[in-house]
Amino acid sequence: MRGDARPVRRCAGCGERSEKKTLIRVARESDGGVSVDLTGKKPGRGAYVHGSESCLKTARKKKSLERVLKCRVPDEVYHSLEREITGKDSDEQHA
Repeated sequence: MRGDARPVRRCAGCGERSEKKTLIRVARESDGGVSVDLTGKKPGRGAYVHGSESCLKTARKKKSLERVLKCRVPDEVYHSLEREITGKDSDEQHA
């Protein structure tokens, strides 16, 4: 039954396939801007990462988001992802 199929995407950090709704989307918009897309509906190319610090750390280290989006991902986007995942500002974590 095709109607019951749920969209599956690959995490840029760990590489595991998961349901789209369980991942956080990062979008590259047509103007070249990159942002965190919590709705999962922004137009443009998307990359996905699990909501875990380890997946985000791996994706950043391997530059997986850059490779998938085919552009540089600004530090602000990584900070936004950290805030979304941990609920804290990254500057608070390093203080």
